[in-house]
Amino acid sequence: MAGKVYYPNMQTKTTVVSGKEILLDGEGYLLDLEEWSEEFVNVRAKEEGLELTDEHRDVIKFIRHYYEEKNVQAPVRDMIKHFKKSWGKEKANTRYLHEIFPLGGPQKQGNRLAGVRKPKGEH
Repeated sequence: MAGKVYYPNMQTKTTVVSGKEILLDGEGYLLDLEEWSEEFVNVRAKEEGLELTDEHRDVIKFIRHYYEEKNVQAPVRDMIKHFKKSWGKEKANTRYLHEIFPLGGPQKQGNRLAGVRKPKGEH
């Protein structure tokens, strides 16, 4: 995954991961994608009030892998198709994904935790 994105006049904030300040945009998305780590996920999830489960981690890994492979955000329909195999259709659906990622679903909160860019069309 490549790099840094900075826009003039962008509001930013920071989070501290392993003693290092990490720069985020005003909504909590990483500005330098190379700064992502498992510890980043743990810190940001705690800051967002999310207690991570194996399912959260599975979705985050899926989002990262998809982004690394295709350089675009994973569509929810692709997540659902993928997770039907391991979770079954009771959990592999939009409603459940929004339950486990209550601050914007997998497309927002999942992407933030996965260190993936803001979904297209978001400003």
